[in-house]
Amino acid sequence: QLTLLESGGGMVQPGGSLRLSCTVSGGTLQNNAIGWFRQVPGKERTLVSCTNPFAAPPYYEYSAKGRFTISRDNARNTVELQMNSLKPDDTAVYYCASVPDQCELIALQYRAWGQGTQVTVSA
Repeated sequence: QLTLLESGGGMVQPGGSLRLSCTVSGGTLQNNAIGWFRQVPGKERTLVSCTNPFAAPPYYEYSAKGRFTISRDNARNTVELQMNSLKPDDTAVYYCASVPDQCELIALQYRAWGQGTQVTVSA
């Protein structure tokens, strides 16, 4: 069972940037897709971006396209989410999660989750 740990959240002004990191332990990242979800109180977790383990392209939710970039380093067992041009609507708790083989849109299909990191975008 993989263990995931997020870091890099914080508070930033609109238009600013943050880089989130997800460190995976307890196994290899190589055959797993890693997704970044976000959740605001009272709403479901939604997939923001996901990196596939093989040659398939990453997934970006519509509002993240052109602003967020996901990257993975299998040797270091890390996945990062670079978030630029942040907006107040990006405020949420961000979670990374793993699923074997390929990205999935549904949170219930992910098998391991980190504890979450808060991102607040406010003036």
